Amino acid sequence: MKLKDILSPFSVWKKAAQKPWTIIDPINDRPGAENYRGFHRNDFEKCIGCGSCEEICQNAAIDMVPVEGQETKEGNSGLRPRIDYGRCCWCALCVDVCPTGSLTMSNEYTWIADEPEEYRFVPGAAKTKWHDEEKGYKRSQDIQLIDYDRVDMFELSPQERDKSFIEIVKGYNKEQAMKEAERCLECGICIATCPAHMDIPGYIAAIRDDDIENAFRILYETNPLPEICGRICTHKCETVCALHNNGESIAIRWLKRYIADQIPPEKYKEVLGTEHLEDPILNKKVAIIGAGPAGISAAYYLAIMGYKVKIYEALPDSGGMARYGIPEYRLPYDQIDMDYDYIKSLGVEIQFNTKVGEDISLEQLHSDYDAVFTGTGLHLGRSTRISGSDNERVYFATDLLREVSLGNEIDVAENIVVIGGGNVAMDITRTLTRLQNQKFGKVQVLTTSLESEDIMPADREEVVEAREEKAIIDPGWGPKKIEIENGKIKGLHVVKCTSVFDEEGRFNPKFDENQKKFFEADMIVESIGQGMDLSYLSEEIKSGLKFGSRGRIQVNENFQSDLKWLFIGGDIIEGPDVIHGIANGHIAAKAIDTFLKK
Repeated sequence: MKLKDILSPFSVWKKAAQKPWTIIDPINDRPGAENYRGFHRNDFEKCIGCGSCEEICQNAAIDMVPVEGQETKEGNSGLRPRIDYGRCCWCALCVDVCPTGSLTMSNEYTWIADEPEEYRFVPGAAKTKWHDEEKGYKRSQDIQLIDYDRVDMFELSPQERDKSFIEIVKGYNKEQAMKEAERCLECGICIATCPAHMDIPGYIAAIRDDDIENAFRILYETNPLPEICGRICTHKCETVCALHNNGESIAIRWLKRYIADQIPPEKYKEVLGTEHLEDPILNKKVAIIGAGPAGISAAYYLAIMGYKVKIYEALPDSGGMARYGIPEYRLPYDQIDMDYDYIKSLGVEIQFNTKVGEDISLEQLHSDYDAVFTGTGLHLGRSTRISGSDNERVYFATDLLREVSLGNEIDVAENIVVIGGGNVAMDITRTLTRLQNQKFGKVQVLTTSLESEDIMPADREEVVEAREEKAIIDPGWGPKKIEIENGKIKGLHVVKCTSVFDEEGRFNPKFDENQKKFFEADMIVESIGQGMDLSYLSEEIKSGLKFGSRGRIQVNENFQSDLKWLFIGGDIIEGPDVIHGIANGHIAAKAIDTFLKK
């Protein structure tokens, strides 16, 4: 035994003379530690109602409930967690898993109430004495239950792709896809935002279970174009992903592509159970105008219902704007064919190079078929109508992209300016850089838009990759005049755009005429929007339809027009994007089925 051990008991006697520390009111005067796990708080401004807290609670102490003043909207279920303190064990897993960081715990641990029901309460719905207290338990930024970093996908480098139209993105392998799928919280917030309301958590869970055939079947329940959508979907679902609030959203589009890429075309019928659907079983026929996503979606769902379906397509191949408006480096043509060949194998007939309104009238289709669906897309370009825009070396982006898809040669100039800030503008920009590189061995393409870079409608990745391919992106300028000298373009005069929309969100651009630029060019491409070609509608047909302020035909929620036999969907009604067209076609197919069975 050491001397210290003998003397240490006597050292406590020095405390005997000290005044004892007592708590007069232990209920109110004894705060919890700064990081104590007390009663819950929830910041309604951050909370998206994803239900991750409810899912992880091992005691079933949390229910997601509607709360007055909280509305369901894009990216927000409108539900909020209700805590049952008769069940809660204060483990704080709900706080640790909350992807937005909205749910925290105060350091308050005393609460006296006469009614037991009061201990089942919705944090944030009513003011509590601990609501605004800073102290308490919060999710640690150092220790995360969720992986907020997306699994990277292999892409070609700028040097490998800048002269080629081969596909840039190579897709996930099995290990990458399963790792990415593990990140999904299965909250379902994405489902409401998807225009087709795909069961996104369902097919991601099937990837996690390595049940690709089931995942494939889930895709086809609401989307018959997974190869196309897995590459070029606008993936609005990803912008509302719960993980997007604190990191990178789930790569929903790439996971959809992974599923579609795993099933060989010869197995589609076996996996989807459609071996028997080569011939129609119902004595009704439906004509479809346009072989784009809306038309083929309607055709697919009508075919599996048993209807005889024939599509009339003006162009020489199927796909609509998916083929003739999107470059092959983003969407290879053989992937389009995989989706379409399967649908054609179900008995759907496509007659190409047939323009309704010229080769056959809409009235004739009405006479020959029991119902008609039209989804003719937005194939026409829109002009700025500025001085000089009628020059022969001013082009529409839609026209040039179609010519490239048709395999026709484009007379590419050495110095090109593209006007526009959307994805079509990026598509033509990146197409022209490749054609310039092939022809001249250098790139001289400049793209400008009214919108500043932070509000450009183009996907961010498109802008980044365009710059990687040596295009110049100089946004925030409004075109004023194309300078012409001896019939040849010299360049584009622009002025600074200070705002694009007014306070009510209406398109009403304002300019600072004192800030000017001149972009040299000998070829200009306009990509400021797309228009519809409704020339196939005769005056008699038009008289039976209603048109909105923007020239779009008015239809009901089932995409049925005032002419009950005529259904209309796709970009000419809603969008423009592939997934809206698919959703429109699906809804219209079900409505046509109801119409024909009356």
